[in-house]
Amino acid sequence: MTLRIVLAVLVVANVVSALAVVYARHQHRQLFVHLSRLEKARDELNIEFGRLQLEQATWAESNRIDQVARDRLGMKFPEGAETVVIRP
Repeated sequence: MTLRIVLAVLVVANVVSALAVVYARHQHRQLFVHLSRLEKARDELNIEFGRLQLEQATWAESNRIDQVARDRLGMKFPEGAETVVIRP
C-alpha cells in the first residue's frame, strides 16, 4: 500500500516537473522574442541618432549659419564706414 502511494507521489512529481520545464521553455521563448524586438528598436534608434548628429553638424557649419543670417535675418558684414573702434 505504501509502495503505491510513493509511486503515485513520484508520478505526480514527474508530471509537475515536466509541466515546469514546458512552462520555463515557453517563458524563455517569449523573453527571447521580446529581446529581439528591443534589439531591433535599439538599432533603429542608433541609426536615427546618427542621422540626427549628421543633421546637427550640417546645421552648425559656419557657412550655413552665415547663409541663414543673410537670407532670413537680412544680416550683412558692416562696411568700413559703419565700423566704429572704441579704444580705452
